[in-house]
Amino acid sequence: MKVAFGSDERSELTDAVRAALEARGHEVVAVGPVAAGPVEAAKQWAQVGREVGELVASGAASTAVLFCWTGTGASIAANKVRGVRAALCTDAGTAEGARRWNDANVLVLPLSGLVAVEAVPAILDVWFTTEADPMEADNIARVND
Repeated sequence: MKVAFGSDERSELTDAVRAALEARGHEVVAVGPVAAGPVEAAKQWAQVGREVGELVASGAASTAVLFCWTGTGASIAANKVRGVRAALCTDAGTAEGARRWNDANVLVLPLSGLVAVEAVPAILDVWFTTEADPMEADNIARVND
């Protein structure tokens, strides 16, 4: 699966998530300082969030993992793209709920220390295995309008 992957800075958490995604066999499409090249290194959270959102909305990526310091700014930027449902998550329970009840397609993680590297496997497990609840289809359609 192609997974868009973006951040406005590289950290231990971004490195751990990228390694976990690749270990699961996903193709990572990196945006911002987590990608190679000086142009990418200069991108800020708003640019990274929008670009990651566009990759998911266009179908170039099936889902995404996005980061910024609080996770809030990147979530807002990604959610400006029609068809994106970015969810700021700090644990597996929140990630599971975001997938189940909101059909979230962009996982946003804060770099501020709220998510420990050790929590990454559980968060990714639920992100990639939880399906949207069909009973929520009407609500999901409403937020897509």
